[in-house]
Amino acid sequence: MAAELVGDDPDTDLAVVRVNGPAPVAAPLGESKALRPGQLVIAIGNPLGFQATVTAGVVSALGRTMRAESGRLIDGIIQTDAALNPGNSGGPLVSSKGEVIGVNTAVIQGAQGICFAIPIDTARFVIPRLIRDGRVRRSWLGVVGQTIPLSRRRAALDHLAAAGGVLVTGVERGSPAERGGLREGDIIIGLAGEVVSGIDDLQRVLTEDRIGERVEAVVLRKGRRVALDLMPDESR
Repeated sequence: MAAELVGDDPDTDLAVVRVNGPAPVAAPLGESKALRPGQLVIAIGNPLGFQATVTAGVVSALGRTMRAESGRLIDGIIQTDAALNPGNSGGPLVSSKGEVIGVNTAVIQGAQGICFAIPIDTARFVIPRLIRDGRVRRSWLGVVGQTIPLSRRRAALDHLAAAGGVLVTGVERGSPAERGGLREGDIIIGLAGEVVSGIDDLQRVLTEDRIGERVEAVVLRKGRRVALDLMPDESR
């Protein structure tokens, strides 16, 4: 059956394809937030070319994080011991009620029974945006940075919520960061009222809702706390 790509989101390892033909029977979607460790789950896919293979296991853990190929962190990952192999990716992870509660995505090579699935609640958020725009819109500041630790003494003196931040190592010309006065050497410790202790925190704050919205960035600049007014653009 022929299919075409509608949109994809490398940051969550999800995509939407349109099937040309009679509508297939759709499995009902569940809620991944209702899952509990120890719950029975079933993985369906085509591992190593063996079509319609079913494996069973339990939910080993919830709320794991995993880095996508794009470098962005995926939150809320489901860990299961249901056996997955190359070819299972994109297949459903199903509860004992027959409801899809995840999308199988990855295994740890060399490990036994450590497999992961994107929660269906994440897919519910991503899919409508892929259908509408072909991608997931996110906001962008235009900075190059790296996570750095801050000493406990420094954190205590500056009354910081976390002993870490994002050191700005580069600012793109014409970017929201440059327009807002962000400079190389600044250490970002807060954005839009959220604590920023590293790159992953910064990425979590830069959602679609921040596009074109004025946000306050709190930075440490030569030992002084400085507040900057930034307006993120849409990511490129």
